[in-house]
Amino acid sequence: MEIIINVIDQNDNNPEFTKDPFLGSVAESSPINFEFMKVTAIDKDEPGSLNADIRYKLLTQDPENPNANMFFVNPMSGAIQMNSDGLCREKIPKYTLVIEAADMEGRGLINTATAIITVTDINDNAPEFVQSSYTVSVPENKAVALVVKMAVTDGDEPHTPTWSTKYSIIEGNDGGFFSVSTGPSKLEGIITTVKGLDFEKTSQYTLLVTVENDAPFATRLPTSTATVIVNVEDENEAPVFNPVEKVVTVPENLEVWADLIAYTATDPDTVKNQKVWYKAGNDPAGWLSVNKETGLIQVRSPMDRESLFVRGDRYQALILAIDNDDIPATGTGTLVIQLEDVNDYAPIIEERTIKICNKESQPVTLSVTDKDGPGFGAPFRAELQGESANNWTIRMNGTKTGIILTPKSALEQNDYNVVLRVYDNRGEAQDSTVHATVCDCKGNDVQCTNRVVAGVGLPGILGIFGDILFLLSE
Repeated sequence: MEIIINVIDQNDNNPEFTKDPFLGSVAESSPINFEFMKVTAIDKDEPGSLNADIRYKLLTQDPENPNANMFFVNPMSGAIQMNSDGLCREKIPKYTLVIEAADMEGRGLINTATAIITVTDINDNAPEFVQSSYTVSVPENKAVALVVKMAVTDGDEPHTPTWSTKYSIIEGNDGGFFSVSTGPSKLEGIITTVKGLDFEKTSQYTLLVTVENDAPFATRLPTSTATVIVNVEDENEAPVFNPVEKVVTVPENLEVWADLIAYTATDPDTVKNQKVWYKAGNDPAGWLSVNKETGLIQVRSPMDRESLFVRGDRYQALILAIDNDDIPATGTGTLVIQLEDVNDYAPIIEERTIKICNKESQPVTLSVTDKDGPGFGAPFRAELQGESANNWTIRMNGTKTGIILTPKSALEQNDYNVVLRVYDNRGEAQDSTVHATVCDCKGNDVQCTNRVVAGVGLPGILGIFGDILFLLSE
């Protein structure tokens, strides 16, 4: 016979929580009935029996503020939910709950566990300026100058987006002269100038500044504002030339003490009513005279377009304008003189010495240059002067920029001065002397040996030298 014995369960196991403690979090200002975490327990007695039927109950809450019933534990599921409003992380950041689990539908064996609840921050505290108004002074003409640092406070959790701040200038910055940024502490607004302020245009600005958090407000909160009155300090500004670079075109042969131009500057410091005087700051060639009172610039010494101080027909001088403040300020302007070329240079021959053979002589080309511009240069022409025409012939090369010199006949070995008068295309002329050494050689193989000195050949010279030595030995 088979006998089946059923072992009847006895309630001999307490409920056991799955962990201890349970950790959870809930945002401050969460509404009533908001469920945010859950505790769980198990019972080793027979599943589905009364011995394993667990119920949960909240035993204690620490602290009991703002009231002792801030939380509710669902007896069936163990879910923890809000039972009251008034959570405030800034006042109570953490709660500790002791929760009971009992079998037999809450009437049997029991066990307890702890639930630690962290209250998380929401942006329910608006940042506020420590001061509601500031009065500061800033020197004019200084960009990126510090205007003011404005401290604020915020009750939300530090170093979070609900605590860090950002700023805006909502009034008084129509010209865009100011900017506001967040300081390193994140609780400070820093106003600086974007560009230089001008005392003569606006001597005072009134700015209205607002502050907000990086995170949006969780509820409707008032926005804190501060008023910043910026007084602009007058500074002595340098006189300003208009234009900064002045170009004047004149012929290079403008007579001495002729007027060039009155180059003047204006003083931005209109309130001070200062006087401005002038002088040359850099006049490399020393050609200019500047009237101290009027700024009239005149020619002090003859100008020359072909001077080393002229680049591309332009001569530059730096003119200074200085006010009469206790600490004078100096402005600078550049005068550019565009020099028009005149025919003030005659052409010259570059080669002043040549060598040529006296047999089958090859023509020698002489280069002609003119310091003047293209309008007063080539084509050139030339003429032999005096006795030079007896021994030499000349003709111009194809471009009329060179002279081809040829002996008329075989000349004796000797040194000759060839005088040529060279004309430019406007008839300006100048004599040039070329020292020609005629050598006893042939064609292009120019070699000067056994030369005649003062009409005496080299053998004669050696003979004379020998006679002198003989006489000295006697």
